[in-house]
Amino acid sequence: MSASKPSCSQPLYAVIDLGSNSFHMLITRLVADSVQVVDKVKRKVRLASGLDKDNNLDDKSMARGWECLSFFAERLQDIPAQNIKIVATATLRLAQNADQFIGRAEKILQHKINLISGIEEAHNIYLGVAHTTCSADNRLVIDIGGASTELIVGSGFNAKEVCSLDMGCVTFNSQFFTEGKFTQAAFDRAVAAATTILSDKVESYKAIGWDVALGVSGTLQAIAEVLTAQGKLQVIDLKSLKLIEQQVIACGSVDKLENVIGLETERRPVFAPGLAILTAIMVSFDVDEIHLAGGAIREGVLYELLPNMRNVNIRQRTLAGLIERYSIDERQAYRVANLADIMVQQLKSDWQLTDDLAGLLQSACALHEIGLLLEYKNNKKHAEYILDNTDLAGFSNVERKFLIALVSNYKTEFNLTSLAKQTYTERKQAIHLIVILRLAVILSKRRQDDVMSAFKLTVSATNLTLSLPPLFIKMHPLITAELKQEVQFLQELEVNLLISTLT
Repeated sequence: MSASKPSCSQPLYAVIDLGSNSFHMLITRLVADSVQVVDKVKRKVRLASGLDKDNNLDDKSMARGWECLSFFAERLQDIPAQNIKIVATATLRLAQNADQFIGRAEKILQHKINLISGIEEAHNIYLGVAHTTCSADNRLVIDIGGASTELIVGSGFNAKEVCSLDMGCVTFNSQFFTEGKFTQAAFDRAVAAATTILSDKVESYKAIGWDVALGVSGTLQAIAEVLTAQGKLQVIDLKSLKLIEQQVIACGSVDKLENVIGLETERRPVFAPGLAILTAIMVSFDVDEIHLAGGAIREGVLYELLPNMRNVNIRQRTLAGLIERYSIDERQAYRVANLADIMVQQLKSDWQLTDDLAGLLQSACALHEIGLLLEYKNNKKHAEYILDNTDLAGFSNVERKFLIALVSNYKTEFNLTSLAKQTYTERKQAIHLIVILRLAVILSKRRQDDVMSAFKLTVSATNLTLSLPPLFIKMHPLITAELKQEVQFLQELEVNLLISTLT
């Protein structure tokens, strides 16, 4: 008997970003209305370090770039030309001999390279954030690259004010941290220089304003990783920058940066200048805190290649794709979500539950049974693995860890390891959301609509009281028994749950 012919796969899309520090290639396809990454390649080319005083690229840096692109070329040969976009950014804008590099690069890739302006780069960075990150609509987006820094204020998919400034972590490194030495004076000079470059942008940006500041690029990611590794929330503020700066200065030189806990080896050579530039931005623009965003220039170019990507809510698209891919019982997921929402409204004031926390709880409700497709017994362990190893557009890495903490604790014994790994919010606040999810799951056990009647959650002193109608308790002995068992479980988290009847 002959094997059946496989169905046609979805077309592939490829984006290549020739950055000043690294070259990136991203290959994706659309699966269940969500973007699936098929391949992702990153090479540290450090093109900007090859610029001489006359802004000519040296032979060694160009050779590194061409070698990298020869690897990329192999993956492009089977992808339709109309599904490929290649962009070059700051260093090749600066380089006097950019035509020489680009000419040979196009022959290697067999595709046209788009040398985009700084303004185009900023627009694409903003679109990458808009397509992949859920946040307040009014955003300040910060991207510190190897040879340029982009600042964008926008709303939705529309960038209102953009700029691309000629300062980056590679170029500032050669100017202020020669021979890899770190001193307070060097940091001060770098911050002062960045502040001068930023000065004529401050007034216009503040006039527009923003509700949230979001960071992309290696510098911001490296700082966030350091904060996480050192046991802090993954929110960047000026105080945390100053503490990290002092750690860097204490090291004295780049070869001692291994003493900065959480700083990856590949980021060490350009970490200090990026830190100085970010400090100048936060001080100049009065930015209180910065959150890490989920996408940047590559995602901006990619999502504009893909069909109909501006018309669907990012997180809803991701959740719908996962629900379909893992055969989640959608009706049950949203029964739990509806009950959790009622509980949030009742506890919002006492537990100081923000809209952002409530939104992530809703996502956890939608995904809490994602591990059941593999098996029932270890479904929480499977859920943790799936969520830790799946592309989740619309969720940052710190939000991903928070989702895992919720989903891996939705019933029975607690997974305290996943709870300890999340740095999105304080432990007490995370426990509050776990409690709500667990109660919503128990009260939805019948898996039927219109079964759950009115209930009430109240907080008094150290107690959380769940009051249920007497008839509901009488008609649902199994649910009542599980609630009594939950009283025992929650004591491990120092939550005193009381079950009572509504009068």
